[in-house]
Parts: sequence; structure tokens; C-alpha cells
Amino acid sequence: MSTTNNNPEDQVQDSTTVEQVDVNIDEIFGMPGAESVMLPEEEKPKSMFSKETVDTSFFDKPDSKKDTDSETSQKKETVSDDEVQEAFNELDNLISQEEDAGNKGRPKVDKSGLYELAQKMIEDGSLIPFDDDKPLEEYSTKDFRELFEANLQEKEDTIRQNTPKEFFQSLPEELQIAAKYVADGGQDLKGLFRTLAYVEEIVQLDPESAEDQEEIARQYLYATNFGTPEEIESEIDDWKDLGKLEQKALQFKPKLDKMQEKIVARQLAEQENKKRQQEEAAKYYMDNVYNTLSVGDIGGIKLDRKTQSLLYSGLVQPNYPSISGKPTNLLGHLLEKYQFVEPRHDLIAEALWLLADPNGYKNKVREIGSKEATEKVVRQLKTEQSRRLTSSGGEEEEEKRYTPSRSQKTIKRQNNLFKRF
Repeated sequence: MSTTNNNPEDQVQDSTTVEQVDVNIDEIFGMPGAESVMLPEEEKPKSMFSKETVDTSFFDKPDSKKDTDSETSQKKETVSDDEVQEAFNELDNLISQEEDAGNKGRPKVDKSGLYELAQKMIEDGSLIPFDDDKPLEEYSTKDFRELFEANLQEKEDTIRQNTPKEFFQSLPEELQIAAKYVADGGQDLKGLFRTLAYVEEIVQLDPESAEDQEEIARQYLYATNFGTPEEIESEIDDWKDLGKLEQKALQFKPKLDKMQEKIVARQLAEQENKKRQQEEAAKYYMDNVYNTLSVGDIGGIKLDRKTQSLLYSGLVQPNYPSISGKPTNLLGHLLEKYQFVEPRHDLIAEALWLLADPNGYKNKVREIGSKEATEKVVRQLKTEQSRRLTSSGGEEEEEKRYTPSRSQKTIKRQNNLFKRF
């Protein structure tokens, strides 16, 4: 057999090593924004009367196969698919009549057929009634529609919840492990399957087979750090010479199998712990964003409720498709948009400057604002000075007008008879 180092611990170490605090924020928030499903995606409520095919299989009659003795007993009436479809058609017709009824003396809509059908289905167990105290005979057509619609939704939810579980349980054990690994956010599938393949090879070793006995002993000694490869091979040769190799293989095989189980369990536990750390980091991120915006002030700028809501949803809700294929938030969406889709590298550079040197950027903005304010004041002062100069210049001209002195001789102006007073 080969003396290559097949220590399982070493092999797993190559493919499953995880740092103690390895929270990859890129996996949580993505590139360049926050590509992470931090909030569950809610499905739009479906209406029973929307134009689509609705699964009504839960109205099917229960299994009618019974023992021959039951043929003499009284059978419960069951509801067929035709009756269900007829009920839906009748329900649509009655609702239309009620909604279109605008005249006062229009005859009351007959709901007896709906009542009898619903009562029969409830008795059969194919329809779940509401938990209120309203008698079934007092139901309106809208009440019946709501009852049928709620039952359809309940059926769809049950199928949606049970199908993944049933599918998971039907998978082979190796695929169940892989499914859990992926569900917890694991991405090193090659490493996982290498580990699973190695574990399966060990499990398949037969301690009663002369060919497998040596490998069982070798793997166990490697796993327990018995010594160097040379020391391990020497020990195996001694057991073979003494005829103890089969005994050792039978002794080591159960212990070796348990070691393999621990190897896989440890890898899954590491990934689960990593997922938990990511969830905690995501929660911390969302709480921090909320607490920051709830103050209503950012850098001395007051925020109204509309702006607060915009910023919060834009930072925590992954509502936009990303180049990477994962959803991203508004921040990531805008960064991608102005980098690649509608290039505005002036905006990107300005955003980068703010993120890289917030104080330096803000100081420059203040300088620009201060300079503009100074220029405005200077313009106002110049305008005021010009106005004053113009006003004072008129007075000087008044002063420069010739005015005769008192000692100078003058003559009196004769009055014009046509002068207007």
C-alpha cells in the first residue's frame, strides 16, 4: 500500500479550515452595496378569483376504500370535483348579482346551495371553518368567498412548507448534508464533497477483508497522531508479522467511523456558526442604521421623515438586481448605475472622496459656501457703495451751482402774465 500521508484530520484541515471570526461582510452586504436578503421577501397575496389555475385538490373526497364490513354502514357524503367547480361558478354568479344590484326591490340572492355545500365539506373535513362565532347560515356570498379563499391559501402554505421538508428527507444522506451546508451559506462545495467522498471510502472499508485491514489500521494511526509515516508503517508491519492486523482492524473500525462522523459534523457546525455570525452582523448593521437615522440629524443637517425613510430603506432593503446576480440595496444600485450603466464618474469620485476623507470633503464644501457668501456680501457692498456715490454726486452738483452773494447787485425778474401758478 502507498505510504502517502492520508491523515483524515490533515485532509479536512486543507478544505474546511475556518477562521475564528470570519464574517465576510461582502457575503452579507455584497458588492458594491448590501447584497443580502436581510429582510424576507414577501409574496403578494393571491386571490381565488384571479385569472389563474387554482389547486383545488384538497376538496377531493377522502379515500373511499374500506373494509367489506363498512359497505353495510352508513357512508358519509363526499364532495366531488364537479361539485366544487359548480360551487365556484355559483359563487362568482352570486357575487356578481350582489355587486350589480343597485335597485331597491331586487330579490335577495339565494345562498342555500353555498350553505349546503360548505356545511357538507366542513363535516367531511375538507373545509376548515373560521374560528369566529358567526353562524354559517348567516354568511354572505363574500363571507363564503373569504372562507374558500382562506382554505386555498392554507392549503398552498401547507404544501409550500411540507414540500421542501419531504424533498429533503427523501435525499440520500450525503445530499442532505450538502443541502444543509448550502442552506447555512456554505460555498466550498468542492471541499465538502471531497470530505464526504473520503468519509464514504473509510466507511466502506471492511475489517474482515485482508486488503482493507491495513488501510483501516493506517488511517486510525494517522487520525490519532501515532507518529511519523515511517513509524506508522513499521507498526503495521509488526502487526502483520504477529498476525494481529485483523484484530486491530476490527478494534479500530468502529472508532474510525465515529471519527469520520465528527469530521463532517465539525464542518457543518463551523458553517452554521459562520451563518450565525453573519446574521448577528446583519442585525447589528440594521440596528445601527436605524439608530443613526432615528436622531433626525446627519452631520448637522436635519432630516424629515420622508428622507429618513428613503435612507433607511435604501441601506437595508435589497430591492434591486445587481451585476453579481444577487439583490442589492439602493446604495449598491446607484454605485453600479453611475459606474457602469449611466457613467457619472464625477458623482462616484465625489462619493468616494466623502467616504475616504469625510472631514476633508466637508471642509472643502464649507470653504465653497463661505466663499460664495463672501462674494455675495462683496457684491452687495459694491452695489450699496455705487448707489451712495451716485446720490452724493448729485448733491455735489447742487452745491457747485452758482449762487450770487448778498452784496452783488441784482434785478428783479418781471412776472410773466401767462405763468401758471
